[in-house]
Amino acid sequence: MKDTLEKILHMNQLEREQYMSTNGDQLLEQMTKIIGYPEDELRDKLNYRLFIELLSTNVLTNEQMAHLTIKLSGKDYLYSSIGKTEDDSVFTRSFSALWLAALLYADAQLRFLTEEQSTEILEVATPYLMKELDVRGFLGDKGWALAIGNGSELATAIVSHPSFKLHLTSKLLEGVKASFWKGSVYINDEEESFAKLIGLLISKNVAEEVLIEWVEQVFDKLEFYLVTNGYTPQYFSARTNTLHFMKQFYFLLKFTRRMPELMGAVSIFIGKWSQQ
Repeated sequence: MKDTLEKILHMNQLEREQYMSTNGDQLLEQMTKIIGYPEDELRDKLNYRLFIELLSTNVLTNEQMAHLTIKLSGKDYLYSSIGKTEDDSVFTRSFSALWLAALLYADAQLRFLTEEQSTEILEVATPYLMKELDVRGFLGDKGWALAIGNGSELATAIVSHPSFKLHLTSKLLEGVKASFWKGSVYINDEEESFAKLIGLLISKNVAEEVLIEWVEQVFDKLEFYLVTNGYTPQYFSARTNTLHFMKQFYFLLKFTRRMPELMGAVSIFIGKWSQQ
């Protein structure tokens, strides 16, 4: 498979179009089978790279893109072995999220999905960030897992899509809040991707009071856990993740000059919890 991917990557645009016209469906089937292969070179540097090139150069047909989007949002890909934290299934979920994000961004421009299909896929994919529990980053020769970061990118693509509906906001916010409590401190800029996501929700006119209430709930959870369980490793990792995110979020609000009441609430909580 490596030889095939390398050969296609080295083709010019015309050669690639000719190849895809006769072999495209078969190639995409083979590529999805190895979407989560636990080796960095094959999965990331060859397979994912070729997918992005095919997508960005308009070589894929509308039917192929629609088929891929529907397929990758299902239980065998985005939700494959969801809930597991120490096996290689994370690569299938993480890269399905990454491919799906790219496809949703493309569909926002090309509209190869029907309205019914896009609405259903957004509904199905929205809980992913909440359900994903594997927080690992770089895994040696296997490469980057980054399921939480890629899940956040998928969530951003969902909010960016023309079929996005505001009722999905609560699940997305719950997914971000849940991500603070997954037992590890993030070190790969996940908090920046969360802030970008919430900033995009603000641009979609999510009510300021909704976000203020969410911020209060985030810190209420910290308070309740501390009172109930004390100073555990779980508490400290969640506190660190929460404060790192809130500081990113504060500066996003400050620079965009939107929602001053929300910015004030975030500032007060940062001040309070930075002392604990």
